Amino acid sequence: MNLNNKKNRRQQILEALAHMLEVSPGARITTAGLAKEVGVSEAALYRHFPSKSKMYEGLIEFIEETLLSRISLINSDSGSALERVEKILHLLLAFAERNPGITRILTGDALAGETERLRVRVAQLFERLETQLRQIFREAELKEGLHFGMSVVETAGLLMAVVDGKLSLYVRSEFKRMPTEAWAQQWHHVVYGILAKQPQLV
Repeated sequence: MNLNNKKNRRQQILEALAHMLEVSPGARITTAGLAKEVGVSEAALYRHFPSKSKMYEGLIEFIEETLLSRISLINSDSGSALERVEKILHLLLAFAERNPGITRILTGDALAGETERLRVRVAQLFERLETQLRQIFREAELKEGLHFGMSVVETAGLLMAVVDGKLSLYVRSEFKRMPTEAWAQQWHHVVYGILAKQPQLV
């Protein structure tokens, strides 16, 4: 097997895992079930991933690379702080909506009973995202004169809690309550809530 075929098989395994997480909400994924889904033996799975936790890590790496690279592009934009924050939060919601199974990893639902290292890594990703919001808000206070009704830490924490809640609702509803549902209106009211001075929004 050449390197391209090996890479394609790894990708196929990860896609199958994400699909099983989507179609079997609440169920624990077994390597036997995953091997059947891919159409290979369990031994073949382990030739590409030494353990099931490594398969989950592969999906977490995909999440990290996708979100962080796009957030980097958003931050390179010349938009205002609030515009960039809204784009980042919408990115998280839209990414989850397009990847239901993977959202179960983000909420921790799919990681119950798995190694603690996976939950720690997801928690660290959310910490990085929240830190990113704090940085944007601190710059906004200095460069744009924005003032928030709470500290920058509390403001970023509130916004991440809103997103986290929408992702959890998506999983809990078995992917019926879309994360981006009513987001434009919700963001409008969130902005009024976090700013010390009421902006004129249209």
